[in-house]
Amino acid sequence: MKIKSQKDFWSGLMFVVTGLGFAAGATNYSFGTSARPGPGYFPFGLGILLAVLGGLVLFKSLTIESEGGDPIGDIGWKPLGLITLAVVMFGFALPYLGMFIALPLLILVSSLAGDEFNLKEVIINIVILTIGSWLVFIKGLNLVIPLWPVFMTA
Repeated sequence: MKIKSQKDFWSGLMFVVTGLGFAAGATNYSFGTSARPGPGYFPFGLGILLAVLGGLVLFKSLTIESEGGDPIGDIGWKPLGLITLAVVMFGFALPYLGMFIALPLLILVSSLAGDEFNLKEVIINIVILTIGSWLVFIKGLNLVIPLWPVFMTA
């Protein structure tokens, strides 16, 4: 069988493996019921959905011809590094700086990964995503996430 699109083949394979990995990991948690889902219910469903979508992409890569085989290009080291750095910084900063500083920091650093940086757009994204996250995670789900830096709340 010939791979007709390298990009689709490898991305589909990555989605299948990642989805099955998350679904398998979710089996370690209680599923609950459809009326009262447990902590494993949502990640299991998303993992299976990701694996199915990956399977469709994988199937497409083996059946639909693409021009030149759609080869994989160079790895974008700058975006990969900046987005990884932003997520790691967010993970370390959240307990100490709170959501209202760590989340804008995440958005700012990750926005530097793109080719086009517009400070006005980044500020708009920061405001909308921070307010949206506060509404969803603090107000909607009642999660206990620090909002402000430790030195301001002590």
